[in-house]
Amino acid sequence: MEGGTAAGCAVVGAAPIEEEQPVRNLQTGVLIAATLSTGLMAGLFAAFAYAVMPGLARSSDHVFVEVMRNINKVILNPVFMIPFLGAIPLLGLAVVLAWRGHGRPALPWLIAALVLYVVAFLVTSAVNVPLNDQLARAGDVGGDAQWAAVRVDFERAWVRWNVVRAVLHTAAFGCLTVALLVHGAHRPDQGGRGEVARTSAPEAGVGQLRAGELPGELRFPRPPFTSSAER
Repeated sequence: MEGGTAAGCAVVGAAPIEEEQPVRNLQTGVLIAATLSTGLMAGLFAAFAYAVMPGLARSSDHVFVEVMRNINKVILNPVFMIPFLGAIPLLGLAVVLAWRGHGRPALPWLIAALVLYVVAFLVTSAVNVPLNDQLARAGDVGGDAQWAAVRVDFERAWVRWNVVRAVLHTAAFGCLTVALLVHGAHRPDQGGRGEVARTSAPEAGVGQLRAGELPGELRFPRPPFTSSAER
C-alpha cells in the first residue's frame, strides 16, 4: 500500500511537467526565430553602414545614384521582407508566451528587444523609405551638376539614419541573445521534481519492511528476555 502511494505521487508530480513541455518548446522555437530574424536585419543594415555606403562614397555621382536605385529595387524580395516584417509579430508572441508561461526571467530582455526593433522599424518607414522613393522619383537627369544635387539630397540623411537603425537592430539582437540564454538556463520543473523525490523517499523506506512486520516493531524492538510462555 505504501509503495503504491509513493509511485502514485511520482506520477502525479510528473504530469504537469509533461503538459508544460509543448508550451516551453513553442517558446523556444519562437524565440529562436525572432533572434534569427532580428540578427539578419542587424547584419544587413550594419553592412550598409560599414561597407556598402563607404564604398559608394568613393564612386561618382552618377554611379552612386544608379547603384542605390538598383539596390532599392532588388531588395524588395521575400528573403528580405519575411524577416524584416515577421520579426515584430514573433517578438510580440515571444513576449506574450513569456508573460503567460515560465519565461518570466527573460521577459525584460524580450520587452527591450521588441521596443528597440519597433523604433528601428519606424526609422526605416519614416526616413529611409521616403528617401528611397525620393531618389526613384528624381528620374533621369543630365549633367554632372544635377547628379550631384540628387546625391546630396539623399546620401547624408540616408547614411545617418541607417547608422541609427543599425545600432537599434544590433541592440535588439543583443537583448534577444541574452533572453535566449536566460530562457535556456531556466528550468521550471526542477523544484517540482525535487519535491516529488523528497516526499517519496520516506514512503519507499516503509515499503521495504519484511512481510509480517509493522512500523512500530522497528521503533520498539523486542526485549532480549522473554517469558517461558512466549518461548
